[in-house]
Amino acid sequence: MSRRVVRQSKFRHVFGQAAKADQAYEDIRVSKVTWDSSFCAVNPKFLAIIVEAGGGGAFIVLPLAKTGRVDKNYPLVTGHTAPVLDIDWCPHNDNVIASASDDTTIMVWQIPDYTPVRNITEPIITLEGHSKRVGILSWHPTARNVLLSAGGDNVIIIWNVGTGEVLLSLDDMHPDVIHSVCWNSNGSLLATTCKDKTLRIIDPRKGQVVAERFAAHEGMRPMRAVFTRQGHIFTTGFTRMSQRELGLWDPNNFEEPVALQEMDTSNGVLLPFYDPDSSIVYLCGKGDSSIRYFEITDEPPFVHYLNTFSSKEPQRGMGFMPKRGLDVSKCEIARFYKLHERKCEPIVMTVPRKSDLFQDDLYPDTPGPEPALEADEWLSGQDAEPVLISLRDGYVPPKHRELRVTKRNILDVRPSTSPRRSQSASDAPLAQHTLETLLEEIKSLRERVQAQEQRITALENMLCELVDGTD
Repeated sequence: MSRRVVRQSKFRHVFGQAAKADQAYEDIRVSKVTWDSSFCAVNPKFLAIIVEAGGGGAFIVLPLAKTGRVDKNYPLVTGHTAPVLDIDWCPHNDNVIASASDDTTIMVWQIPDYTPVRNITEPIITLEGHSKRVGILSWHPTARNVLLSAGGDNVIIIWNVGTGEVLLSLDDMHPDVIHSVCWNSNGSLLATTCKDKTLRIIDPRKGQVVAERFAAHEGMRPMRAVFTRQGHIFTTGFTRMSQRELGLWDPNNFEEPVALQEMDTSNGVLLPFYDPDSSIVYLCGKGDSSIRYFEITDEPPFVHYLNTFSSKEPQRGMGFMPKRGLDVSKCEIARFYKLHERKCEPIVMTVPRKSDLFQDDLYPDTPGPEPALEADEWLSGQDAEPVLISLRDGYVPPKHRELRVTKRNILDVRPSTSPRRSQSASDAPLAQHTLETLLEEIKSLRERVQAQEQRITALENMLCELVDGTD
């Protein structure tokens, strides 16, 4: 009698569990806009959700610990004049978030660690360059202050948020609406899907499509694509008969898929959330009430079904916590923030283990909050893998860091002798300074401090005279 051999995997028994009722975020008016983004973004400090707002677009930002019922007058982030379509936290600063809107603009916001008293209405910077709605945002995984946006004008723009400048504009690659854009792990390539049914791999700095595949999925409904750890492309889409389908592709050989699996019949777009540390991809369909998850390996059939987390309520959107925000003491390998009509519910994915010790095999070093490159270094052709951190002792988010924007003088047309940096001179590496320039800068700073002290002394004297006069 032949025995069926069970595939060995430490993730075979991953199970999902919804948080208790008191750990959810209640009374949030989640946006009803018909747009296929996740409507939710989360990091180790904050939860951000796009909400309904009269006369413009808004999103709410809550500290992770602020669970329970949210006051109806809780301050929002408001500044857009039309609905917000996508939001994305900066991977290198947990207090900075970007928002994209139907009003054609992108706004970048600094979120304080304290709860604001009134709505946040002033972004650090507004990025204007698209001629139609902006529906996709994605920060560069390793370069500081580099943000990608894709609009209804079929254009991808890559910005330096530190200066407000357009670094690159990819405006003749997509003949139709762009459905998704994803960076690879070091930010040297993009994978895009488009309404023309073509999956493209793009080198943004060369402005070239390096590989493409027409009709990776034959249906007309939107397709999604993400890079995997192995450099493959994982896609979700639809068959000609409107069956939902997933695929795995090798960009070096787009002729045949590595794997192609039909799933079910539903019209909800499958949003893939990929974890490179475990090589697990989680599929969340908008309007579905389940999360399906698969392990991607080097062994046939390459995409292995693990399990399904099911619940009663359909999801309006989904947030996916970065690895550094998870509780390693509970063997948590993923955490989702599921949007309902009026609330947000955390869902925890766990690997059952008997030991309370740190599980090295579940938590390899993972990308931390430090960028590996500056914006101009990346633009000049440099690549670097993410700067990794260990989660052995848990992750403590760094204190509030301010994003400084140094706008370039557009009237100054003198040619620059060196690559322009988004940092102030005092932040630049010492090697770039001569002794004279350092001494000059110290001298000018001292003079400014001296002038400020003299001003303070003069104001104090005026105050004393006023007090004496009233006596």
